[in-house]
Amino acid sequence: MSVYDKLKELNITLPPVSVPAAAYVPYVQTGNLVFLSGHIARKDGKPWTAQFGRDIGTEEGKQAARGVAIDLMGTLQAACGGDLNRVKRIVKVMSLVNSTGDFTEQHLVTNGASELLGQVFGEAGVHARSAFGVAQIPLGACVEIELIAELA
Repeated sequence: MSVYDKLKELNITLPPVSVPAAAYVPYVQTGNLVFLSGHIARKDGKPWTAQFGRDIGTEEGKQAARGVAIDLMGTLQAACGGDLNRVKRIVKVMSLVNSTGDFTEQHLVTNGASELLGQVFGEAGVHARSAFGVAQIPLGACVEIELIAELA
């Protein structure tokens, strides 16, 4: 099954590349690797502002991270010249989770993105990962995720 068949089956429409909010580009390619800048969680088109351990829980956070993965795939599609079937492997995901000092489920929040990437890309979507708890994320967003992929 192609990546696009899987996206259709999951009823996912990829968004266009977001305009950067600061002095950076959405992605950079070197050789066969493409590095995607961090994408923040959004709700109703605006930054999804919340802090884990204070006003958002793990299950809702998984949905936020899943949404970030959809945005990342939109940017990755642009980096692939419009063809996600060129993705040979999702290499690495790094997740920053806006959380209080006593919140310890950053890895579970990040599963929302990791699980979706595995569903869409199959074995090529299984990746190395880091998930960090941080005191704050730009614009007060609850989650920010960046991604590295290998292209064919």
